[in-house]
Amino acid sequence: MHDFDLVVVGSANADLVIGVERRPAAGETVLGSDLAVHPGGKGANQAVAAARLGARTALLARIGDDDHGRLLLDSQHKAGVDTAGVLVGGAPTGVALITVDPSGDNSIVVSPGANAELTPADVRAAAGLLRSARVVSTQLEIPLETVQEVVRNLVPGNRFVLNPSPPRPLPQDLLAAADPLIVNEHEAHVLLGDSAGATPEDWATALLALGPGSVVITLGAHGALVADAAGMERVPAVQVRAVDTTGAGDAFTAALAWRLALSEPLSTAAAYAARVAALAVTKAGAQESYPTAREIAAD
Repeated sequence: MHDFDLVVVGSANADLVIGVERRPAAGETVLGSDLAVHPGGKGANQAVAAARLGARTALLARIGDDDHGRLLLDSQHKAGVDTAGVLVGGAPTGVALITVDPSGDNSIVVSPGANAELTPADVRAAAGLLRSARVVSTQLEIPLETVQEVVRNLVPGNRFVLNPSPPRPLPQDLLAAADPLIVNEHEAHVLLGDSAGATPEDWATALLALGPGSVVITLGAHGALVADAAGMERVPAVQVRAVDTTGAGDAFTAALAWRLALSEPLSTAAAYAARVAALAVTKAGAQESYPTAREIAAD
């Protein structure tokens, strides 16, 4: 019996967001909107997104003993996330500095703060939490050795979802465990380097050759591509008017992970995730923008 559909191991940040008419060039100052502070971080975002959809979700993360940390905990509680694995202290809560232009596109700089203090020992101490999950999901806003420790503590019955963001070359143990590896175009090119090829199908073929059980490539307005040993399939995008794309990739990953926990086929799960991400970009902010299961059903 699994206590959780999804356990997310990852980052928790306060998102400091400013709207700009255009993002500044090097050495340039651009005036923007009033500062807005939102709960964010890829791990915390994914936990909230999954819980709002109805997934039984827990978060393993580290925050500071400060106002930003309390903001993050409050958001998790409101969404129904189990926060027994959220550790407090060691450093200030991580912060993301985000600019958003009129098209909804964003640029992000992250100060890791307490996220950098989430250690392999913390993962070992939470091994029972990982064992209780159908799916375990993580990203790269926490130390790489901590992510590797997550893999070492998986047990039969866990499915491991990896979103390598921010991207970096990955060790073989992480690549081999991922099922799926979820990347966007930029992340695919970082992982593959000069061997990327010209098309998403080329990227998927090359990524599968690195060892993951399956690959999902998100393509923005062009939808997504899913690939495994059985073949490849394009998943169409859902057309909406984007207001803010912050956290859309996290909404996609969370929805996909949850539907995989329900044993849906990868392409079916990806199509559902595309709908969730599309609704998320129609509202400002990350966690505040994530739809509920009722909103998805009504869409």
